[in-house]
Amino acid sequence: MNNPAPVSVPLEQVNIRRKPRARVAVIGVPNSGKSTLFNRLTGLRQTTGNFPGVTVERSLGVCQLEGTALELEDLPGIYCLSGHSTDERIAVDALLGRLPGEQRPDGLLVVIAATHLYQGLYLLEQLLELQTPTLVALTMTDAALAEGITIDTEALSERLGGVPVCSVATTLGQGVDALKAQLATLADLAPPELPASWPAFSRSAQEVADASDGQLARLDVIQGLLHPGDEEARRLASFADERDLEVRHRTLFGDQPPRAQEARERYTWSRETVQAVTERAPVVKRWGARLAAFINRPWPATALFFITLVLVFQAVFSWATPLMDAIDDATGALGAWTLAAVGDNAVGSFLADGVIAGVGSVIIFLPQILILFLFIIVLEDTGYLARAAFLMDRGMRKVGLSGLSVIPMLSSFACAVPSIMAARTIPDRKDRFATILASPFMTCSARLPVYALLIAAFVPASSVGWFNLQGLVLFGLYLLGILGGLMTALLIKKTALRGPKPLFSLALPEFRRPNLQTVLIKLWARVRVFLKRAGTIIFAVAVVVWALAYFPRMDVADFQPSTDSTLSEENQLAAAQLEQSYLGRAGKQIEPIFRPLGWDWKISSAVIAGFPAREVVVAIMGTLYAVGPEADEESLAGRLKAAAWPDGSPIFTLPMVLGLMVFYAWCLQCAATVAVIRRETNSWRWPVFAWTYMSVVAYLGALLVFQVGSRL
Repeated sequence: MNNPAPVSVPLEQVNIRRKPRARVAVIGVPNSGKSTLFNRLTGLRQTTGNFPGVTVERSLGVCQLEGTALELEDLPGIYCLSGHSTDERIAVDALLGRLPGEQRPDGLLVVIAATHLYQGLYLLEQLLELQTPTLVALTMTDAALAEGITIDTEALSERLGGVPVCSVATTLGQGVDALKAQLATLADLAPPELPASWPAFSRSAQEVADASDGQLARLDVIQGLLHPGDEEARRLASFADERDLEVRHRTLFGDQPPRAQEARERYTWSRETVQAVTERAPVVKRWGARLAAFINRPWPATALFFITLVLVFQAVFSWATPLMDAIDDATGALGAWTLAAVGDNAVGSFLADGVIAGVGSVIIFLPQILILFLFIIVLEDTGYLARAAFLMDRGMRKVGLSGLSVIPMLSSFACAVPSIMAARTIPDRKDRFATILASPFMTCSARLPVYALLIAAFVPASSVGWFNLQGLVLFGLYLLGILGGLMTALLIKKTALRGPKPLFSLALPEFRRPNLQTVLIKLWARVRVFLKRAGTIIFAVAVVVWALAYFPRMDVADFQPSTDSTLSEENQLAAAQLEQSYLGRAGKQIEPIFRPLGWDWKISSAVIAGFPAREVVVAIMGTLYAVGPEADEESLAGRLKAAAWPDGSPIFTLPMVLGLMVFYAWCLQCAATVAVIRRETNSWRWPVFAWTYMSVVAYLGALLVFQVGSRL
């Protein structure tokens, strides 16, 4: 039998996954299209985590090329090698190999926006001092052509000492294949040569580096010359002649500050390069440009900002509700089916009320997270988020924050979990942490069932002028949350996170069309992080609370139902079981602590059970008061009004109810929020502090309201 002839298959049609042979850092100024290009090159073959020992996020991805593979690292955007924010310092340390256990990257992919070539060349010139194989990706070339800008990439490559330059339009996918072909050879490229047009201090630094017999790199010498008195200067002095360095320093900089002279020379070179490699043709201003110019004005920008907020909150509140209800119904139905199949025993209850309900308490947040982050990512990719931050910066500075804190804090009105994750867009570490600690004070949707129950039951539905008293109380609770968040931010920025007010400077990007692939990849990354990090903790806490409420089991034979005909025997049995469980016993143990607030053991038990998620508080109170876990406002309100102390005095007085609402307005009762704070700060110190601080503030607020109200 003859063997069939071999069939030749093109390499690009073979699904081969090679191990990366080198690591390439993707670096560029903010809003240069860096992350979009990174996502184009790596697709879903990327992971997200933190740099060693810090909370700054890093993205690693594998780029499969013809015959090889490279590991790409998307570093935070920087403007120069002298950054001040945490993200900028981490990016510079990663480039210089200063991070623990990290080495310098094997190559650099420098991303420069064709529409801001002058700005990107300054950073590129500094990066070339690293003498690392380098490739330049010129992004947004389609936008540049629309503005009449043409860039001669060959002439630019020549002025860069032979560094390859590739033009790409990432949103359209143009030029990506050519860039991949260049990337395949990047690790084999020789370090870029020193161009004749380079600044004088670079040529002088090269002479010192050559004389050090390989002990010093050119960048080491430059850093030592530019930062006299620092560690770089001391290291330079140990390898070079001190008198020679003094002569060079005086010759190069004279009486001028070294870094100011560096900026002057580098920007001069950048300006000359832009003039040499670009041509500008007159273009007719399109309607899109006219619209962008109109939106950039103060009043239209303010109006659009509030319209955008209304749309975002409408989406998070309304659009997510059907999906959240569907998840809730599905987990409830699955739990009921599990109980019917396994039986109403410890195993069945563990699977239904522990595992299934625990998983449901995690994934029920997904609709809100998906919708909120979809809006944030789209707003960021279109360039509008930067404008919104700039617009609100002045107001936020009064509490020590910057305009970048606006979107995350306002997002907390829907849910603190995605809003804390959204604080990653804030580059300054202290500013980011202050925003994270202030965000849980905002009135999230999980507080609304508690507010609705208590307001409907104990606040009269009377009118105050044109307004309804119940609506005014609810509005006041929202204002109370805002006040607590802003005062916390102000307090924390004056104490634990004390420092100068954050510098807020950015280059407003052009309005541009978001790339669908980039949006979906970013969205999936956020969901994956939530499910892996926060979800595991939420699930664990939910299972623990189930165990506390289920064990120990009471003897049904000893149960004596009440003669109250309004209560079913099943609901009374559930209430009795919960009372003698570990959860009920814990509520009775801590009742003396909360007695000054006017609470009995049932309210204390509900507060403990509500720690994983506030949403369960109404159901727990329904069980405790023998109405059933499916209690509605009307049936439960009647039982709460009838609740009394042993002497016959009512428990739920108006001062106690107002204090209870203040407690819920300020207390951190959400395992998801605690878990996300832990994940975003990379430490247990901050979530423990946040929980303790908010609990103390909530207790003192409720105590003040109850005690003063009772006396009045």
